[in-house]
Amino acid sequence: MRRRQAKKHTILPDPKFKDVLVTKFVNNLMLHGKKSVAFNIFYDAMDIVASKNEEESPVDVWKKALNNVTPNVEVRSRRVGGATFQIPTPVRDNRKQSLAMKWLIGFSRKRNEKTMAQKLAFEILAAAKEEGAAFKKKEDMHRMAEANKAFAHFNRF
Repeated sequence: MRRRQAKKHTILPDPKFKDVLVTKFVNNLMLHGKKSVAFNIFYDAMDIVASKNEEESPVDVWKKALNNVTPNVEVRSRRVGGATFQIPTPVRDNRKQSLAMKWLIGFSRKRNEKTMAQKLAFEILAAAKEEGAAFKKKEDMHRMAEANKAFAHFNRF
């Protein structure tokens, strides 16, 4: 690398659940710098999750959903001798986490419920049950990597 390594930002835990992962999720959820609005959406979604699922705490359901959506392998394009191959590569831990969060938020935005808190809550509940669009995205990515595992020997990472 030509320049110095970028320093890691310290992320403070959220006020309600005292969890750094929640703050990272809210930072991804936030639009136009409105963090308090993002926190309200997340906490409202957790209230909905708690009302739908009394056995587990809502944060545990959310973490289970995030874990179910987290990919292990992805395909990357690589040109070899004029042809482009989709090469399966393992996903780094930070990227795993951010992909899972982005998918969960992105697919919850596309849902048809009334408020964003409801959309997010129902996507979290679906992902915790290994259903929903975000989980399907992970499955599709794994299926693509499985289909292209013959090209894994091109991997130089």
